[in-house]
Amino acid sequence: MYARITHFKMKQSSVEETKGMIEPLKDKIMGLPGVVQFINSVNDDGSGCVVSINQSREQSEANLEAVAAIWAQFADHLEGPPDANGFEVFANWSN
Repeated sequence: MYARITHFKMKQSSVEETKGMIEPLKDKIMGLPGVVQFINSVNDDGSGCVVSINQSREQSEANLEAVAAIWAQFADHLEGPPDANGFEVFANWSN
């Protein structure tokens, strides 16, 4: 398993609008090869983090072009480009 963790900063005035933009993208995001879990979180100030759990690093990296296209839909609402890093998953627990 592989996690891609992306930090971003939305323009504070765009937070509510962008929350409504994510739901229509669910099938596209979850349909990316290897995606197991997707979490998008944001604070009122526009700072946020996306955690994508993928079956492998290779699948995650193969999706980078498609992921960039998804982020491009939010370009007018971001203060700057998102900052993504990847990590091997040591544990993935939930209740």
